[in-house]
Amino acid sequence: MSAMYGHADDDWLMRAHGDIDQWAAVMDVDADDRPIDWNWVRTLDLVHGVGVATVHDCDAGASSDVHDLLRRDLMIRDRLEAILTCCDRVFMTDYDRLIPSYRLPRALAHANRRLNDEINLLRDRGVAEGLWTVAYEHRERVTVPVLHAAEGAPAVDDIQDRTAELVNGRAERRKRAREQRGAGERLMVAANLEGAIAAGGAAADEGTTAASPIGSDWRDVYLPGRGLDAVMGIDIETTGTDPLRDYIIDVGFEYMNMVTPRPQDAPAGMPYVDSSYQAGDAYGQARLGFGVTRANAWHGNETIRNLTGIDVKMRSSSQWRLFDEWPQAQRGLLMRLEQQPFVAHNANFEHRFFLHNVAGYAESYRAGHIVIIDTMPMSRRWDEGSAPNEAHPYGDNSLESYAKRQGALPEDSSERHLGLEDAHIMLVAMKHHLTALREAHRGPWGPDGVSGTGGKRAKGRRW
Repeated sequence: MSAMYGHADDDWLMRAHGDIDQWAAVMDVDADDRPIDWNWVRTLDLVHGVGVATVHDCDAGASSDVHDLLRRDLMIRDRLEAILTCCDRVFMTDYDRLIPSYRLPRALAHANRRLNDEINLLRDRGVAEGLWTVAYEHRERVTVPVLHAAEGAPAVDDIQDRTAELVNGRAERRKRAREQRGAGERLMVAANLEGAIAAGGAAADEGTTAASPIGSDWRDVYLPGRGLDAVMGIDIETTGTDPLRDYIIDVGFEYMNMVTPRPQDAPAGMPYVDSSYQAGDAYGQARLGFGVTRANAWHGNETIRNLTGIDVKMRSSSQWRLFDEWPQAQRGLLMRLEQQPFVAHNANFEHRFFLHNVAGYAESYRAGHIVIIDTMPMSRRWDEGSAPNEAHPYGDNSLESYAKRQGALPEDSSERHLGLEDAHIMLVAMKHHLTALREAHRGPWGPDGVSGTGGKRAKGRRW
């Protein structure tokens, strides 16, 4: 399938094989608690592709067995993604630094994206040959393609997409593990409390076990502090929501100071696609467009075209370089991400894509050089307009809704779903919100606020 993959820098993909021993020494089971066969990983051809099909196998009418090819490719993807799903946790908790580089997971993700393209084309071939039809169904946390065998065609049970089963199963296991940890912690508290009563004859002050503030959750680590000023807002558009399967096709970023004036010598930025958008306090605007593989373009993506206006069918020519194959673009973005806190709305989305696309990002983040701030928990925690209701049981915290409530987007306008434009309304909304919170002595200036820039950063090595 290498003819459809693009033009990768083969050297880094080949060097990634040399990292396998380091990972094998630390990581022995995958996300489904199965032993990892690292010898199998060594057999994978990360340069030319890990799938079993060729370019011609994806053409309707090819003599090869499309059913068998699809079955084998799906097995490879399930196996590979079970490994990749664990890599960021293992890397970030490798406090002894036995694994110095995140290159191997990036290389495996690079191969997995192209394998996913191949799977899509094999499904397309089956449809073209009248073997099955494809319908998309939402199953708890994910939407998956479901095959329906045509009348008289072979059954398709063994080539159904297992993503929902795997993802939902892993989430349930994580939930049970959290509940078990919570139960254990409560038992420890109870034991300590009994000890305090036995020793002192009275229960400890109930205030020592007070619950967390209402609305707090794991996202609170992304909240800004009261010392925040210069930030870079960033938004990416992708071909889907999974960094192990989808491509970055649009990146937009700009800078804004939350407190001090806009620098007088700040560079003039590129214009927004909508003339109603005014730069205001923003500066240093940039928009970067990227391509997809030929296989991804051949399959097409109507969902993304309708959402963003970007037609991936037009993005496989030589003028559109793939982001995961463009080291200079990755280095330039990483340099900017390290210079000041970066802000995103639902920042874990950008973070996960950067981990699996940007050379050096995981290493820099682990070392504590990257600070991430998220406007979504600002909306959840400090914006009364996001209160849960019947239509939005967890609150309406989309970027569009947050920007409208904070006066960054007119009520009759919509989020553009383009990187630069969405980064702009996000920063404008954030600045308006912080200004109001400061005047009301709430948010970062309230009792649960923090000093400094706030945001999430890795703590670095633990001794």
